[in-house]
Amino acid sequence: MNDVALAPRLLHEDAAERLRDMIVHGELAPGAKLVERVLCDRLGVSRTPLREAIKRLVAEGLVTLQPNRGAIVTPLTLEAVRETFEVMGALEALAGSLACRNIGERELAEVRALHYEMLACHARGDLAAYFRCNQAIHAAIVAASGNATLAAIYRGLNAQVLRARYAANLARERWDAAVREHEAILAALTARDGARLQRLLAEHLGAKMTAVLAALATGQENGHAYD
Repeated sequence: MNDVALAPRLLHEDAAERLRDMIVHGELAPGAKLVERVLCDRLGVSRTPLREAIKRLVAEGLVTLQPNRGAIVTPLTLEAVRETFEVMGALEALAGSLACRNIGERELAEVRALHYEMLACHARGDLAAYFRCNQAIHAAIVAASGNATLAAIYRGLNAQVLRARYAANLARERWDAAVREHEAILAALTARDGARLQRLLAEHLGAKMTAVLAALATGQENGHAYD
């Protein structure tokens, strides 16, 4: 009976994760309509778990419900992305400062392991796997801050700009720069240098914001549906 009760939850959680990846990786473009029949076939689920998955992504800000049009991938606007990144930069900087005070050896070892896994993904040119490790590192630093309120606000904002953060590393030059920035971030965290880590994280998010805004501006010039 427990297995039966758990099955629908697991189905819609799996569908939500896969749908989220499709949006983040650009397989579903900003403004694209979510056609239930097509997505059910692609994800191998019925309409009930798909609709539950869509509800979750609506709550995360990745999907928008429009009257008489149904669900669409939430468009990205330059203003919204800029504002969100500015707030996230401040939150990550604060999280880094707090993490240097509160992180334990086990947590630090986990961040270090994720970092080396991320480097391996970069060497292979596997952007999707790299991005998962990258996000896990940022999330681990935020979690190590020990501030639950900060972590909750950060998760909500990050969900809204995941696809923009992914797109920022599509240019190899920016991707390589991001790896160098992460080397410095790990060194500061290891040294428990809160002031330095705070500055590095703010600069890291600032550089990513610049890359994202440039990509969005180029997309708009080429007629892509970003807003």
